[in-house]
Amino acid sequence: MPLVCLTDFEAHAREQLSKSTWDFIEGGADDCLTRDDNIAAFKKIRLRPRYLKDVSKVDMRTTIQGEEISTPICIAPTGFHCLAWPDGEMSTARAAQAAGICYITSTYASCSLEDIVATAPGGLRWFQLYVHPNRQLNKQLIQKVESLGFKALVITVDAPKIGNRRHNITNQVNLMKNLLLKDLGSPEKGNLMPYLQMSPIDSSICWDDLSWFQSITRLPIILKGILTKEDAELAVKHNVHGIIVSNHGGRQLDEVPASIDALTEVVAAVKGKIEVYLDGGVRTGNDVLKALALGAKCVFLGRPILWGLAYKGEHGVEEVLNILKNEFHTSMTLTGCRSVAEISRDLIQFSRL
Repeated sequence: MPLVCLTDFEAHAREQLSKSTWDFIEGGADDCLTRDDNIAAFKKIRLRPRYLKDVSKVDMRTTIQGEEISTPICIAPTGFHCLAWPDGEMSTARAAQAAGICYITSTYASCSLEDIVATAPGGLRWFQLYVHPNRQLNKQLIQKVESLGFKALVITVDAPKIGNRRHNITNQVNLMKNLLLKDLGSPEKGNLMPYLQMSPIDSSICWDDLSWFQSITRLPIILKGILTKEDAELAVKHNVHGIIVSNHGGRQLDEVPASIDALTEVVAAVKGKIEVYLDGGVRTGNDVLKALALGAKCVFLGRPILWGLAYKGEHGVEEVLNILKNEFHTSMTLTGCRSVAEISRDLIQFSRL
């Protein structure tokens, strides 16, 4: 039977992958309340369609940081794609290139950055950074990704310490070491990524440190993990170029707001001065429409990309993206939106259920 929606890919991946890999991908922090709420919160929003509009042509294109993408549906940074498919991030990068969208490559990629770039040289790439305590290593890596043609630096801010992920503690205490030890080498020999992946994240990073990052790169800096108006206002004050509203897929601090619930507060706080994006809980074309109606410039997909990889590698990711793109096209058409610019807050209402 064909897979016709993203939850079909989820069910297939659960059957296909080992229990420990499935738990690693699907696990959340503590009781997984935020992970589950990311999805449920979208369902509390209802659509207000407008009819008798000429929707014979619907244009899903938009831009992020000045670069055109075919649809406002992009790929969030997730680690260790080789767990889902042998080619790992290379398959993901090719699918993103074919779809004409942005792929944020994770610090915890299981393929080398050079291989990812070489396999999809025309793709739009951003790089996600977990800040290392050694400033020189951060500088080397940032300069490397800039030289390789990555177009933005995405700094994850919600992980000064890894969240309490019970499944990982139970199943996979040594997952990272098992994946990386075979590649571990001295950073002086150029083998930088595995060294960074095995090292702790800098828990001392603070707002004043952003000026240092801005001094060493020309790349626009995006902060991933902002959930409050206070932090959104500070992001604007410190001259970052964008925010990804995210709770890390519910994998960091449990019992924080769902991403879609935090979005309105963040969008209002930045007052249009910087772009705002969202990840967490997007599973349908209606979800994409709702996020854009609340002010997101685009959405980023995490777990569904790994489900696609587990299905058919590159082609599975393409199928996931195509299904969501087609659903979004339908959502736009049936609400009377001929372009993403016409998607507005007037299209939604919050359910009282």
